[in-house]
Amino acid sequence: KPAEEPSVVIPKANLPYPSRLQKEKLREKDDILAAKFMEIFRDLHFELSFADALIHMPKFTLMFKKLLDNKDKLIELTKTPLNENCLAVVLKKLPEKLGDPGRFLIPYDFTGLDNCLALADLGASINLMPLSIWKKLRLPTLNDTKMVLELADRTISKPTGVVENVFVKVGKFYFPADFVLN
Repeated sequence: KPAEEPSVVIPKANLPYPSRLQKEKLREKDDILAAKFMEIFRDLHFELSFADALIHMPKFTLMFKKLLDNKDKLIELTKTPLNENCLAVVLKKLPEKLGDPGRFLIPYDFTGLDNCLALADLGASINLMPLSIWKKLRLPTLNDTKMVLELADRTISKPTGVVENVFVKVGKFYFPADFVLN
């Protein structure tokens, strides 16, 4: 009698995450159904006038009626005047970029002086003015000071005095400013 060959049972490999495989199968089925739906939806053709569509949408008829009744007001609202700043953004026409001036100069407008540029010291908040300009402008009285200034070139300077509340025109505005006379 021939010997029976033993049957070998190969165990099924357990998947580490069986739910993931089920989700993938469901996702594939959903994708197939979505593709079929889109195919059917593309083949649909409607021949429906705008008025008929409004009849079938009773919720929107009142809104559309108000819009159509007030279309003159809507047209007026769409005509918004633009200033040069908005217009530059809309037309994408930005102003030309200027080079670095090297120092921050403010054009001061004193009566009796033409083209007076003053160096604005934004860090120390001190406005320096030469004594000769103070004499030309005939500004109010000079107050004594005991301050000592170290200038940008590391030189030490003892100011002559301080003039307070001098109205300075910058652009179209007037500002009170204090000046240290050097």
